[in-house]
Amino acid sequence: MSDLRNRLESTAFTDLGAMMEGYAQGAVELARKDFRRELDFTADSIDALDDILVVVGESPERDLDFEVRLWGSYLGEVLRRRYAGGWEMTQYPGGTVAVPAVDVRGSRLFPLMKVYRRLTVGEEEDLRSFYAMVTERLGKPAQVN
Repeated sequence: MSDLRNRLESTAFTDLGAMMEGYAQGAVELARKDFRRELDFTADSIDALDDILVVVGESPERDLDFEVRLWGSYLGEVLRRRYAGGWEMTQYPGGTVAVPAVDVRGSRLFPLMKVYRRLTVGEEEDLRSFYAMVTERLGKPAQVN
């Protein structure tokens, strides 16, 4: 994973969206290589992502900051693509610093914070329930021609 991390952290991304997409592609690579799971940016891949986070969460040598960035970017890209949203830096409710968020028609989603909570709190923060709640509230995916 250190090669992937070095590559991502040394890349000069043009903007936040490009960086998040780059990290999401890194998550796809790592999922295939180290976890033998396919992440394809579909709703079905949320189960595989959650399974990966269970293993990552149990690893004593994990780098929480990098793991959150990597897997949170992937979760965010699934949501951004489904709803034709955009990445922005915004303050997390109750927080004091700006974090990456996905804006969908005025609703802000915080996928990195969700992954952080999944890794630090555990099972009660599962991604399947989160994704179901988000899709119920936001409705049908965007129609992209």
